[in-house]
Amino acid sequence: MPAEKLSMRKIKEVLRLKFELGFANRQIARSCKVSHSTVADYLQRAEAAGLKSWPLPVDLDETGLEGRLFPPTEATEPSRSVPNWPAIHEDLHGHKHVTLQLIWQEYKQNDPGGYQYSRFCELYRHWTGKLDLVLRQEHRAGEKLFVDYAGQTVPITDPKTGVVTDASIFVAVLGASNYTFAEASWKQDLACWIGSHIRALEFLGGSPELLIPDNLKTGVLRPCRYEPDLNPTYQEMAAHYGMAVIPARVRKPRDKAKAEAGVLLVERWILAVLRKRVFFSLTDLNQSIAALLERLNQRPFRKLDGSRATWFIKLDRPALHPLPAEPYHFAEWKKARVNIDYHIEIERHYYSAPHSLVHRQVEARYTAMVVEIFHGGQRVASHVRSYKTGGFTTINAHRPKSHQRYLEWTPQRLVHWASTVGPSVAALVDKILQSRPHPEQGFRSCLGILRLGKLYGHGRLEAAALRALTLDACSYKSVKSILHTGLDRQQSLELPSDRPPIQHANIRGTDYFNSQEEPSC
Repeated sequence: MPAEKLSMRKIKEVLRLKFELGFANRQIARSCKVSHSTVADYLQRAEAAGLKSWPLPVDLDETGLEGRLFPPTEATEPSRSVPNWPAIHEDLHGHKHVTLQLIWQEYKQNDPGGYQYSRFCELYRHWTGKLDLVLRQEHRAGEKLFVDYAGQTVPITDPKTGVVTDASIFVAVLGASNYTFAEASWKQDLACWIGSHIRALEFLGGSPELLIPDNLKTGVLRPCRYEPDLNPTYQEMAAHYGMAVIPARVRKPRDKAKAEAGVLLVERWILAVLRKRVFFSLTDLNQSIAALLERLNQRPFRKLDGSRATWFIKLDRPALHPLPAEPYHFAEWKKARVNIDYHIEIERHYYSAPHSLVHRQVEARYTAMVVEIFHGGQRVASHVRSYKTGGFTTINAHRPKSHQRYLEWTPQRLVHWASTVGPSVAALVDKILQSRPHPEQGFRSCLGILRLGKLYGHGRLEAAALRALTLDACSYKSVKSILHTGLDRQQSLELPSDRPPIQHANIRGTDYFNSQEEPSC
């Protein structure tokens, strides 16, 4: 089967590392956790598509980029004659009764032209002989910064309540000089993780080329040996400082040996010294760590001349890239699907997106001040951040045209329109709207009355409205009946205020009711 295609985010990262940072193919392969041949293939596709610079054209979204890089072609399935030694090794050690001969028989069934048993065993033994080799890594100045959290925590006591909270210890170590940074944070969540990185870079006074983290969930969403998915916020922060991220392989501590050694030194020379102290705030703890950290970096090497600080000044500091003018502003990313009301939910508040994206999946980037919505790599909406629980932030242009026209109708607009016909019509419309619990419930009735003016004329509608007000028959049906029967053309209706009393033999007068005598049964 052909290799699975990388995500468009990963492909764009390959192009950025090549055309913006000028990385070699093998460096890009290590950063993106793919083979260098895969990197070369994507770069060849980009060159064939005429994409040789960064950033990419503004009008080129992810869908368009995919279409240019992967035009429809006839796929050819390559032959597989060499055994998959890692899978065989895992299968052999993962099941108690599986033997190498059984695996060879299964291999021959799938590939009758493959190796014979003796050669198969010889090649397998040759492959396993290289598994435990240790590579001594040479680190270039300003190239790598190894980051991790220490396993040990430090308790902080609340002076008011006495509640004890364990603070995590973030550690960063430069590869060439072993210059070390450490600080305490309340948690290991994304905000603390990114904040510690920013303060580490400010402590160093520059940014390296590569970040080597562990597969912490806040930094790497999906650990994978070949194609790990980075947290978008972490990747965005690295790009802001011109760095690439190369996560260590899962259960491969040698990939981040510098971080492991740095954590051990921090635990021995800082946390062990502070073990008997009681801290009442995170600020006090970080001040104590900073003082001991300076002593650690000034401590002379045992087998080399100088210290971490002197080697940092000599090697790493001149090679670090300058920091950008503005520090990275923390932003989180979230995938969301646009609901039928063309809104997405961000921390229990709802923000609008263009109604054409209903049921589509989008990405939301939100900071403390702004919420941005992206679709296909293009920003389609931007809102001011709101913290009102259950509230809605809506841009009118995101609504369908029919919704926009409906929302344009207000009670004041209806009354103003009715006043152009006549004062009686305006009074009738106003009375209908005020008689409803919600004015919107009277919109249809008022619009129907106003449309009667087109059929019967404004003059007759004004007269009909006056008659309806006099009779207190304030409804669309009443006005329509008055116009249909022509009652509006009759003489104005006058209700007499004083009527003579009715005289009748069967009607008892006031004297009867004023009598104090009880009526007989």
